[in-house]
Amino acid sequence: MEKAFATTLSRSSPRKTAARVALVDLKDSPRTLLAECFRQFGIETVVMSANAADRLRQEKFEACVLKLGSGAEEVMEAARTSPSNSRLMLYGLGGNAQEAMRFSKYGVNAMFQEPLERPAALKLVRATHLLVLHEFRRYVRIPVMTEVAVVGTDGQRVTATSLEISSGGMSLKSADDLSKGTHVEISFALLTLPRVWVRGVVSWRKTKSFGVRFDSADDRRQKVKEWIDAYLES
Repeated sequence: MEKAFATTLSRSSPRKTAARVALVDLKDSPRTLLAECFRQFGIETVVMSANAADRLRQEKFEACVLKLGSGAEEVMEAARTSPSNSRLMLYGLGGNAQEAMRFSKYGVNAMFQEPLERPAALKLVRATHLLVLHEFRRYVRIPVMTEVAVVGTDGQRVTATSLEISSGGMSLKSADDLSKGTHVEISFALLTLPRVWVRGVVSWRKTKSFGVRFDSADDRRQKVKEWIDAYLES
């Protein structure tokens, strides 16, 4: 009887809706490849074309992949102004970070590089799928691409592109050289976060990328923490 009851309960329990990713105006090859990558993590993909902006205003999605080019701005605007999709993961498909900067006000979270290759695409999906699945507490860093101004204490000025941000610091991409241990002040804006300035120190350096750890004595970093908390809780 207990077994029968358990079976009945299982059948009557509501099934959890799968996370959905909108694939907007993608060609057959990248669309098929990305669908396979997301499927490995239990994420459903939905193909869209001319009606993408309208659907993103009306339906709930956890993420969106679109080619950065003509028509992309309308789709991004629709997603970011939709109450249900304003915090969705926004993936760009394009050539480089400079292309993503054209749409920085919409907070592109991550970039699939062209030509799209399976190992790189799967690596990016694996690195970000927890955010798509809303496993926020297991992922304290938010991938987001925006322009960042970096000023060293010696007056050196560097323009970088953010890769990930947390309440304690951020990783950036730049060809300019900043040595580990350099004290800096960085400024950036993020979606609903107006431009903020925070002191920090370069905590690590790799080829064309580096990390900045925020100064714990700088109260301005609290604004970044509040933005991240709101992002994860929305």
